[in-house]
Amino acid sequence: MLLREVTGRLTQTELAHLGSGEVGYIRKMRSEEVSRCFPEAPDIDPDVDLWALFGADGTPILLTDNRSSTFYKAAEDELKTVSLH
Repeated sequence: MLLREVTGRLTQTELAHLGSGEVGYIRKMRSEEVSRCFPEAPDIDPDVDLWALFGADGTPILLTDNRSSTFYKAAEDELKTVSLH
């Protein structure tokens, strides 16, 4: 991962790629949000709890109704996971 001294500044490009290929974030999603991030997904029942795994740059990786699956996929892709609240 790219690290700089506290006094150093990251360029926009460096910031955009920070954690790329190393960090993934997991978040709960509502069914109405799915088509924005996963346009190929079918219509989903609004009562289903959904979980998504994204790359550090926001690239969607996985959509599932099983939270544990997001952690398994992240481990498979060797990503350190963080959760968004």
